[in-house]
Amino acid sequence: MHLSRRILLSLLLLPLGTCILQAASPYTPKPGDPERKAIVDALRIPVQAELKREAIFKIDRLKVLQGWAFLGGVPLKPDGSEMDYRGTIHEEAIREGAFDGGIFALLQKQNGKWITVRYIIGATDVPYVDWPQEFGAPAVLFE
Repeated sequence: MHLSRRILLSLLLLPLGTCILQAASPYTPKPGDPERKAIVDALRIPVQAELKREAIFKIDRLKVLQGWAFLGGVPLKPDGSEMDYRGTIHEEAIREGAFDGGIFALLQKQNGKWITVRYIIGATDVPYVDWPQEFGAPAVLFE
């Protein structure tokens, strides 16, 4: 192939390579993005069932890649104040000082809908360390 054709072909393929690299990197849906809302709404279902009260989330970390989402944050009351865990399964852990109030969650998009695969509230360690191997989620989500 002639040198100028190689250069032209390389220049034409450069955006394709950039797109491929970007596709392999996690992204964070911005507040107000419908995908972010769908992820948070999917997590809200089991959390509210567990706590037996309404919840919103202060999201500290949200990464999405290849149909998987990893979220780290804090459950809050709908008015944005600290969650009241009295009368929940976490009450005893709080009394014993073995509860940090945060939440970590792994969600997967199945048939166009986000579902909660696993979540943990109040862990004092790193509960998601085995989630890539256990569930097949991309390890880069948890970095």
